[in-house]
Amino acid sequence: MDLKTAKPTIFLATSDAESARNFYEGKLGLSLTSDDAFALVYQLTGTELRLSKVPNHTPLPFTVLDWQVPDIMAAHGTLSERGVEFAIFEGMGQDDNGIWASPDGGARILWFKDPDGNVLSVSERS
Repeated sequence: MDLKTAKPTIFLATSDAESARNFYEGKLGLSLTSDDAFALVYQLTGTELRLSKVPNHTPLPFTVLDWQVPDIMAAHGTLSERGVEFAIFEGMGQDDNGIWASPDGGARILWFKDPDGNVLSVSERS
């Protein structure tokens, strides 16, 4: 067994599967591959994303899933058009679009939350 080459699965939680589906499909444009009693399942470039259906969920206060994109402004435009609201974190120094630039200039990150409060992001890295 070699975990370096094994296909990973990402697990997040949702306590409102209907709202999660509307967000992940309608606002993020993902394609649902399964909806059963246990989870909503999406495929992300060879990696499975499972939104486990749970009765109660307390989101973590930090980013749990990031998509690396070649152009963060294009991603901002697409997500804005789809109605995604961007998260502004006090003291982070984000610009007017909600984008944070790392001090070394190596990354720009744009955060947003799903309906369950899971912190998601897109990032442009140089």
